[in-house]
Amino acid sequence: MNLSELRDQIDNIDNELVRLFTARMDIAAQVADYKKTNNLPIYVPARERAILQDVAEKAGPEMANYTRVLYSMLFELSRSYQKKRNTQTTELYNHIIKSIEATPKLFPQTAMVACQGVEGAYAQIACEKIFKTPMIMYFKNFDSVFSAIEQGLCQYGILPIENSTAGSVKKVYDLMIHHNFSIVRTFRLKIDHNLLVNPGTKKCDIVEIYSHEQAINQCGEFLKTFPNAKVIPVENTATAANTVAQSGRKDVAAISSRVCEELYGLQCLEASVQDEGNNRTRFICISKNLEIYPGSDKTSIMMILSHKPGALYKVLARMYVLGINVIKLESRPIPDRDFEFMFYFDLETSIYSEEFVQLMCELDDLCEEFKYLGSYTEVV
Repeated sequence: MNLSELRDQIDNIDNELVRLFTARMDIAAQVADYKKTNNLPIYVPARERAILQDVAEKAGPEMANYTRVLYSMLFELSRSYQKKRNTQTTELYNHIIKSIEATPKLFPQTAMVACQGVEGAYAQIACEKIFKTPMIMYFKNFDSVFSAIEQGLCQYGILPIENSTAGSVKKVYDLMIHHNFSIVRTFRLKIDHNLLVNPGTKKCDIVEIYSHEQAINQCGEFLKTFPNAKVIPVENTATAANTVAQSGRKDVAAISSRVCEELYGLQCLEASVQDEGNNRTRFICISKNLEIYPGSDKTSIMMILSHKPGALYKVLARMYVLGINVIKLESRPIPDRDFEFMFYFDLETSIYSEEFVQLMCELDDLCEEFKYLGSYTEVV
């Protein structure tokens, strides 16, 4: 047979598959109604395992794994459809709706905001992009920013979460496990690192270079031009600039923002020293209370999944079934819990969509523990 004839056969089979699939889903709907009436669980793992084993044996050795994958997805579709028919709004979803109603229609122009570092830090620059006239309190480390929000010292906090060159800020992800907060907005800041020195310093004289570890990672190629210089990580790029200024030495330098040049009376010896020209850091703006502003089209959640094969696949498959795009997935080990991980998801979905509602009502069934971190808009 030629290709056209083979494709005709596939089309005929597909027509039959569609008919059988819709028939199966109709029966699944009847099963859902029966389970709801008799207060039975939708998910019956023992039955699914038995079916997977049976269809794999029927398919034969060559097609067994393909068949398992096909039926695993079919089960996800069926469970999602049944759950949709039986869905009752959860406490979480009701809390989200109340927060949407209680949140002002406009994002605040001014507020007391917690930032890590000192004057001139990139967090400050991001803060001034998010808020028109913020009042900023500076804290030594990321943990203190989270604590300032929890204790009510500041209404909002600004934290870096990932960089386009150096990747995720793992310390922030680790702290997310232990703190209570909500993400209300995110911002992507263009990062330009500069080599700042005390006036009169020559490049050949530099023996020490100070900066934050993320900035150091983002300027790896440039730093190779200083093979004899000691690279010293500090809490913040602005702290690095302040350290150089306070020292008065003409053999040290800082990799920091251009803002710090004027702020600390330094000289820019070389500009834009980062490895990538389009170097951006994503900052999150957090609050103690859940605030959801109009137009929010991104959602962040954290999950703890059971340590067994297929646990993450089931979550991703359900999101795929609902048509929800996963734009970020980060895993971090949970302290004091052997081989258990926290999974962080950024999802692209409108808070007003039916898919968002369904996911928020299904999260309990998808994992051992989960935490809703908020829905928000990302500004650039």
